[in-house]
This record gives sequence, C-alpha cells and structure tokens, in this order.
Amino acid sequence: MTGNTLYRTLCRKKTFTAEDTEPGKEKFRRVLTVFDLTSLGVGATLGSGVYILAGTVAKSIAGPAVVLSFVVAAIVSSFSGVCYAEFAGRVPKAGSAYIYSYVTVGEFIAFIIGWNLFIDHTIGTASVGKAMTNCLDAILGDPQKRYMKKHYPMHVDFLGEYPDIGSFFFIMLIAIVLAWGVRKSSTLNSVFTVLNLLTVGTVITSGIYFANLSNWFIPKSEIPVGVKGGEGGFLPFGWTGVVVGAARCFYGFIGFESISTTGEETKNPKKTIPLAIMFSLLVATLVYVGVASVLTLMWPYYDQDTEAPFSVVYEHLGMPVIKYMVTCGAIFALFTTLLGCLFPIPRILYSMASDGLLFEFLSIVNEKTKTPLVATLISGLGAGILSTVFNLEQLVEMTSIGTLISYLIVCVCVLILRYKNNDTEVRDNDTNIDSNNSFFNSWFDLANAKIPNADTQFASRILISIYTITAFVFCICSVNIDCYGGAYQVPIVVTIVFTVAVLLIIPIVLNRLPQAIENLMFKVPFVPFIPCLSIVLNFYLMMELSYKTWIRFGSGIIIGIFIYVIYGARNSIEGKKQSVSEDIKDGQIQKIAL
Repeated sequence: MTGNTLYRTLCRKKTFTAEDTEPGKEKFRRVLTVFDLTSLGVGATLGSGVYILAGTVAKSIAGPAVVLSFVVAAIVSSFSGVCYAEFAGRVPKAGSAYIYSYVTVGEFIAFIIGWNLFIDHTIGTASVGKAMTNCLDAILGDPQKRYMKKHYPMHVDFLGEYPDIGSFFFIMLIAIVLAWGVRKSSTLNSVFTVLNLLTVGTVITSGIYFANLSNWFIPKSEIPVGVKGGEGGFLPFGWTGVVVGAARCFYGFIGFESISTTGEETKNPKKTIPLAIMFSLLVATLVYVGVASVLTLMWPYYDQDTEAPFSVVYEHLGMPVIKYMVTCGAIFALFTTLLGCLFPIPRILYSMASDGLLFEFLSIVNEKTKTPLVATLISGLGAGILSTVFNLEQLVEMTSIGTLISYLIVCVCVLILRYKNNDTEVRDNDTNIDSNNSFFNSWFDLANAKIPNADTQFASRILISIYTITAFVFCICSVNIDCYGGAYQVPIVVTIVFTVAVLLIIPIVLNRLPQAIENLMFKVPFVPFIPCLSIVLNFYLMMELSYKTWIRFGSGIIIGIFIYVIYGARNSIEGKKQSVSEDIKDGQIQKIAL
C-alpha cells in the first residue's frame, strides 16, 4: 500500500446516498419522543452521584460554594452539549460521536472513537451494575458478599475479592429488557427516572424545611479544631476550591451523549435530539444545584459524610423515613443509569458493523423487536463479565476517558464543518485577491470573503490543528507544573505563557474567516469560541486522570487497531464504494483513450 493509498484509506469519509435516507427504508422503529430522550439523558446523568457527589465536594474541596461548582460544571458540560446537539441535527443516524467523526474527520479516527466509546460504555455499565448490587447487598446485610468470600474467594491482585454473580444477572436482565424493544425499555426507563426525580423532589422539599442559612456563613472560629474547614464562610476554600470542585462535579453531567445514539429510533431526530440534550442538561443542573443547596444548608459542610451524606444528615435530624427514601432513590437512579449506560453500546456496534468496520452479525436487527438483538446481548454479556470479576474502584478508574475524548472530537468536528468549503465550484467573485497577498488574505481574511473557499478552508484546518496540539501541550504543562521544582519550572512556565498566547490568538483569527451558510435546526452559538474553550477543558480533565487509566486506554486502543487492520479496513463499505468509483473512473479514462 502506497503512502497516498494509505492516507486515502484512513481518511475516507462516510457518505449518505438517497437510499440511505429514503423514508420507509429504516431498520429501526421511530417511536422515541422528546420526553423519552430527555428521560434517557436525565437517567444516564443523574446516577447515585446525585445523592453522594455534593457531600463529597462540599466537605473538603468547595464548602457551601459547591453550588457554584455545579453551575460552572454545567456551563462547561453545555459547551460539549451544544456541539453534540448541532451534530445530531446534521447527522440523524445511530452511532453518536462515531458517526459524527466518520462524516467529518475520516474512517480511522471514527473507528478509534467508536471502539473507545464501546469500551467506555461497557466499563461504565459494569461499574453501575457493581454499584447496584453493592447497594442492595448492603441493605440486605451483605448475604452475597459473606457467602461468596467464604466459598469462592479470588486471591488475585487485579481482580475483585469474589465473583459478583448478582451484578452479572442484573446487567443481563437489563440487556434482555433493551433487546425486547426500544419502546418497552424507554417506558421502563421513564418510570424509574420519574421515581428518582420524585425522591429528589422530596429531599429538596424537606431540605428547605430544615435549612439554616447560617450554615453557609460559618466563621472560621466556629470550625472544630483538627477539622479541615478552610477559612469558613461561603467560600472556605476560595475560588480555587470552586474550580477544583467543578472539575469533580463535571463527571456528574456525563451521560447526555447517550441521546445521540438514537438517531434512527427517534421521531424527527433533527429537532428532537438537540432539544432533548438541552432539556436533560437543564434538568440535571437544576437537580444538582438544588440538592447541593439543601445539603449544605441542612448541615455544616465540614461535617458531611462522603459516602452517604443524606442518609447521615437525616439520621442526625431524626427522620429515618426520608433516610430510607433516599436509599430507594439511589436504587432508582442506579437502575436508570444502568439502562442509560447499556443503551448506546449495541447502537454503536450496530453502526460500526453496518459500515463494515466490525463483524457483520453485529448489524443484524431483529424483525420482531426492531432492535440490534445480537449486539445487545453481547454487550450485556461483556459488561456482566467485567462487573463479575473486577471491584468497583477498579472499574470507576477506567471510565470517563472515552467520553471526554468523544466530547473533544465532536467539538473539533464542529469547527471543521463550520469552515468547510461546501461548494468547490463557487469562487468568491466579490473580492479581487492579489496572489502576492494570498497568505494574508486566506489566513486573516483581509479580503472579507463572504463564504468559505479552498484557501480559507485550508487555513482553518491548519489553525484548528495547531490549536488542538497547543491545547494538549498547555494542559499537560498546567497539570504537572507542581511536580517539578527549581530550574525545571522555568521552561514549563515559559511554555504555558506561550501556549496561552497561541490559544487566545487562534480563535480570534478563526473568527475572521468566513463560515459556511447552512440551514440547520440547531447551531452552536459563538463559534469558534465555545468549541475552542471546550477543547481546552476536555483536554484538562483528561490530563487529570491517572496514568493507569491511560495505560488501560492504550491497551484497549491497540486491540481496536488490530481489529481494524485485519477486518475493518478490508470490509469497509466506504472502501468498497471508493473502489467502485475508481473502477468507473478508470473505465472512462480507457474509453477516452481508445
């Protein structure tokens, strides 16, 4: 394979024919509404963390200002959310960030993203299944834990203490529900999401009754000796605590991207999916802010319990009934999160298999249930096995990185498409460009072009590439600056200053370039600034993850690349289309020559 052929193979893009979008040709049943998708997004986002995360961040990171941390995290999440919303309107197909990047960036990057999402959601499903059985087992007095540790202990360092059979059966039960039909699983998800929100509403209402505003303004002199309470007041750990807390709270908003995998099962997806993404983020923000507010108003922030804050607070307040309601709410939340985590996996596998990048049997849609039955059961089996042999801490460490990478890619893709030259035949006739000044005209748009052309498209892609690389370098240096001292800090500080200057200049230059004029149901506002900011923030959060997470991520990617090389690259539908097109072109050339 020549270098040119290899490049064309890795960068070939997904195209849709009239047959692909023709009404009546869908394999799935379009039954999902805005309410269904919002319930899916809220259920996937508001897991058990809604009852735990606020107490953890308030105790030693942000104090009562955890409320502001959730607001900041919501704003940051919305940056990625609006990018997903625009892409959902552009490409209303199953596959989430995989299909978005396939249309925009190319096949190889799309495969890596799709494979990465598959791994990430599978591990996430396993971790939620594990958390659910741990919760139920604890309520019943740990019968499974005691029995399995006694008769079937696992004395392996990188595995759990015992095989968690309960979590395996829970996950397989959810997989069967999802395979049964999207309408039935969506209804069940909506019921448990409503029950979870009713529990949250009860918590917030009772919290308002017991609220004491003085708990937001506790002076330092009243903080017990030996307790890590900062400087007291509403901002005991300063604005730094708010920012650090926001980074922790950000993970509480992960899950809305599950909505974007329903493109072929949704009524009017170009309108419904963007609305559902925005609504789910809004509901999640209101819930998190409300829960964080009442928790820190009911009880001093420095005395919060990090594992079960609400249960402990209600026990102190002498309200055991609400304490048990919170426990039930956590179970409802875990159930909906389990549905939300497992739901996208078979859709991603189906989409990749339909494109020929994964094995064909994964693209089979059952005629009766109208779901990717085989892919759903295989997804449940894989997640169930992981939850059986690993413990919860190990699973949690392996999550999030795939989601953050998909957020990053979607933001980059939005930038690429906004500055794309959609009509190669069009020339900008409104300007007289001097060839000697073509560099300045294309890069700074001194000629004030109204629509993108080949020059401005090329300039934008170079700028986007430089911005992405610079953001990566800036985040690595920023996260690791405290690890080095003395003379080593000087080059790091210089690098940070230089990269900050580049990160500020490039969006301004990009803003000077013309953007494509398109009629979309939803468009990201303030382009290029919002996608650019989201790129930096997603890189920063990825850099905060441990090196073990990156090693596991790298191992999974290597396996994926192996599958792509031996199967995907050879069986790609787009590759076959490309070959047919080239054969036709060669035939025409030979005919002309004759």
